Amino acid sequence: MPESFWERLRAGLSRTREGLLGSLSATFQGQKTAELLTRLEEALLCADVGPEEARRIVTQVEEELPGRCTWEELLTVVEKILVAELAQAERPFSLSSGLAVLLFVGVNGSGKTTTVAKVGKWLLGCGRKPVLVAADTFRAAAIDQLRELGETVGLEVVAHQPGADPGAVVHDALVHARSVGYDIVLVDTAGRLQTKKPLMEELKKVCRVVEKFMNRGPDERVLVVDASVGQNAISQAQLFHAALGLTGLVLTKLDGTARGGAVLPVVQALGLPILWVGTGTGLDDLAPFRAEAFVQALLRG
Repeated sequence: MPESFWERLRAGLSRTREGLLGSLSATFQGQKTAELLTRLEEALLCADVGPEEARRIVTQVEEELPGRCTWEELLTVVEKILVAELAQAERPFSLSSGLAVLLFVGVNGSGKTTTVAKVGKWLLGCGRKPVLVAADTFRAAAIDQLRELGETVGLEVVAHQPGADPGAVVHDALVHARSVGYDIVLVDTAGRLQTKKPLMEELKKVCRVVEKFMNRGPDERVLVVDASVGQNAISQAQLFHAALGLTGLVLTKLDGTARGGAVLPVVQALGLPILWVGTGTGLDDLAPFRAEAFVQALLRG
């Protein structure tokens, strides 16, 4: 029987889980001690939870955990706190009927192009009619990659030649989508160094093209974040958010990091929902974010 996505997520989060729970289990003696709380804070920091979030979690554990307790009681208290912290990031993805546009942005190496194809396949499985748009015209390899992924998942890809104007590609894709009857346009943009102002301005131009055609901006402006960058994701997201007004995040590569706890400070700092999470390069390695399932995978394996 093939593994479910959440089974793969539990496996993917094993590095973070081992770092978080290993030192705690070695310290735990059936009671709440200063050493246990110190080890908990250290473990949270090593998982890249961040100092403010780590201190807040430890304070709550200290208040809620009985003096004498079992390992299960400790896990249950930590689990409850983390679920409450992440609940605000949970927003089921939904779009109204009619043509919709999802714009995917992010820095180089975040897994953005693969994520666009994954989301397209997921939407196809939900009964939608997506089309992929290769608006990363700076790299011929990016266009080729999206074409190959589109062929693999059975989705059309609208593309121009390398070096073409990304806004023109998006405009042609919107015209084509409306004429053919697609209902979701997924736009893959160039991997941007968020500090490069001209590139951010070009993303704004793409948004203006969508607005002129649709009489509104993109329905979702999604930042794809490599989870292994940890809290650096906050500075990435803040700059993209200032330029575009992000509506959500996708966290990728959770299987390759021991710093999965960075989800917490990212959520706290930005107040943005996590729309999907990914654990690998497979085109089925994507699912909507669910706080309770994520925390269970993180703590219980």
